[in-house]
Amino acid sequence: MDTSESTTDKREPEPGAPRRRGWRRWAMDTRPLRRPAYRRLWGSTVVTAVGSQLTAVAVPKQIYDITGSSAWVGAASLAGLVPLIVFALWGGAIADTMDRRKLLLITNSGIAVTSLLFWLQAFTGLESVAGLMLLLAVQQAFWGLNAPARSASIARLVPADELPAANALGSTVMQTGQVAGPLLAGALIPVIGLPELYLIDALALCVTVWAVYRLPALPPLAGTVARRAGVKEIAAGFRYISGHTVLLLSFLADIVAMVLGMPRALFPQLASQTYAPYGEGLALGLLFAAIPVGAVLGGLFSGTFSRARRHGLMVIGAVVVWGVAITGFGLSSSLWVAVAFLALAGVADMVSMVFRGAILLSAATDEMRGRMQGVFTVVVAGGPRLADVLHGTAGSAFGPRTAVAGGGLLVVAVMLVLATAVPALRRYRV
Repeated sequence: MDTSESTTDKREPEPGAPRRRGWRRWAMDTRPLRRPAYRRLWGSTVVTAVGSQLTAVAVPKQIYDITGSSAWVGAASLAGLVPLIVFALWGGAIADTMDRRKLLLITNSGIAVTSLLFWLQAFTGLESVAGLMLLLAVQQAFWGLNAPARSASIARLVPADELPAANALGSTVMQTGQVAGPLLAGALIPVIGLPELYLIDALALCVTVWAVYRLPALPPLAGTVARRAGVKEIAAGFRYISGHTVLLLSFLADIVAMVLGMPRALFPQLASQTYAPYGEGLALGLLFAAIPVGAVLGGLFSGTFSRARRHGLMVIGAVVVWGVAITGFGLSSSLWVAVAFLALAGVADMVSMVFRGAILLSAATDEMRGRMQGVFTVVVAGGPRLADVLHGTAGSAFGPRTAVAGGGLLVVAVMLVLATAVPALRRYRV
């Protein structure tokens, strides 16, 4: 294991860094990849981003094949959400009390073993929905423990001025995985079958474990008080958020954008009604793909914004643009115009993710970063699911286009009110 790389908490920007000229000013800022430790962590994220989506497609496909019921597919999603929330909060507390590299090793190994068990049950033809839901719950529990430690480690591997670039690199590969993974799964399932799809994910995760093993040790910083990761420490994390307005507003910004303005629950209805002349299947696929594709494009051209220093203002602007784009989508009768608005929303979402992540890593102390990332994981996972309920209900009551456009306008109004009433976020800069 290479332990020669610095893991100092507050790394200063390198003086005299050359300014990028021409087209390179617009392209993704890849400076963090010059740092071996971050490059290994990012490389493991690339593998996980695609591999996890293979399993994300395979599990609901297998459950539907067994039951013939979409209700069981929805129940499985809930079975995965609950342990993800619980263990993300606990995992954040654990990440603040132990060597984060060791925690990543344990949890990545657990995810790999779970993928191997998915393969085993499919290979043996077990056909147990209860068994699948149990494995999914275990997998999501490991993921909940893993995500806070992974995100909190970034600030120990790159200088402060490279945090937005590092977040853009990570977010871009995750969004790329959401596009490429399902497409790859759809192409491979008819050719090799579900068991082999699980096996590919398990083997890929072995690469992830090796990359994490090569990271330097990431123990709590000197002077950190030793403590146990329990309910008391989780509660301390929430008290920390409530006492730091910038952190609280960064979470509220994402909740506002996702709960009020994520309309994916209405995509099937819009595809079958509003955009039916274009072909329901084509419309549905384009609607689901548009936001991730926009986010990937935003990441590829993140050089346009990753060096900005007014992080709070960037979050506010991104959420407002998201709301405007969602409103435009709701008002669009043309499928191609609607897809363009959703892609714009994806770009805005990427900008918001980059700078909210940077705020969490720069505004929180290292001993609190794990817990902040745990809450971040819960917000990111839970917000869209609450939006599904809200938009599904509103769509049934007022019609899908009215519900979507109204949600987008609410995002803009609420975000501007928050930014005006509480100036801490718009004034935050590094």
